Amino acid sequence: QVQLVESGGGLVQAGGSLRLSCAASGRTFSSYDMGWFRQAPGKEREFVAAISWTGISTSYADSVKGRFSISGDNDKNTVYLQMNALKPEDTAIYYCAASRPRRGVVPSTPAGAYDYWGQGTQVTVSS
Repeated sequence: QVQLVESGGGLVQAGGSLRLSCAASGRTFSSYDMGWFRQAPGKEREFVAAISWTGISTSYADSVKGRFSISGDNDKNTVYLQMNALKPEDTAIYYCAASRPRRGVVPSTPAGAYDYWGQGTQVTVSS
């Protein structure tokens, strides 16, 4: 069992920054990919960023590349999503997710690869 709890969401103006945190408990993150997904009102859940079980390889959606950065702290069992230059279209509920164990070279991006999900944290960006 893996439990994930997101925090750090809030209301910011366009161009601002937020740092989301995902605190994990239960099993260790060895061989797990960690991902961030988001879902805007009336939209499907979409991939945002992911980091491999090695903690080295990362992937980003084109819409956030160069603005968002995913990182992890194994000692704290925490994954972060640093979001800069936020845009109104970034407004969504952001979810942290952990995959089933794997040893891929790069992290998975499909939501179906992830078995464990946090409750979500709201990010609202005003224009």
